Amino acid sequence: MAYDKFNILTSSAVPLPIENVDTDQIIPARFLKATERKGFGDNLFRDWRYGSDHSVKKDFVLNNPKYSGRILVGGKNFGSGSSREHAAWAVYDYGFRCVVSSFFADIFRNNCLNIGVLPVQVTPDFLQTIFEAIEKDPNTLLEVHLPNQTITLVATREQEMFDINEYKKSNMLNGYDDIDYLLNIKEDIRAFAKNRPL
Repeated sequence: MAYDKFNILTSSAVPLPIENVDTDQIIPARFLKATERKGFGDNLFRDWRYGSDHSVKKDFVLNNPKYSGRILVGGKNFGSGSSREHAAWAVYDYGFRCVVSSFFADIFRNNCLNIGVLPVQVTPDFLQTIFEAIEKDPNTLLEVHLPNQTITLVATREQEMFDINEYKKSNMLNGYDDIDYLLNIKEDIRAFAKNRPL
């Protein structure tokens, strides 16, 4: 399933300065019955957003109208816990295209990269700088430049570089998942196979 191409994203951000956010908090297990990547955004952080009676928890950041944007800024060790792909699906379906943290669980990071969510790992100091900037001004803009692998606070031009696997970077720039990538090089695959002995 192809997804939106990712090149340069300039957006305000939603701050979630909580460490060790695990996949069960991102998308509780009771919402994992669907097999398509649709509808999970409604239940992103479900138990933090709503009470057991479905009432809105006004003190949770996603329910605070002053915060918005396509970038989620999380605390250290974001996406720990189970390997459920649905956590990345929920982040994407809600509308986020980038998650920033000082450390990601490996499986969550890879699940994000597989569906078009860019995980940007920064130093703890720069993460704190971002949180402080958003606290001071909720409309603070971040620029995430995938070709240059940089994240920048637009107002101050403070910047850091981030790492990304070259294959995953190419896929994100083109809006490919793994199947799309293979389909794109199918003629090369056929030519290779044709020249191989039986």
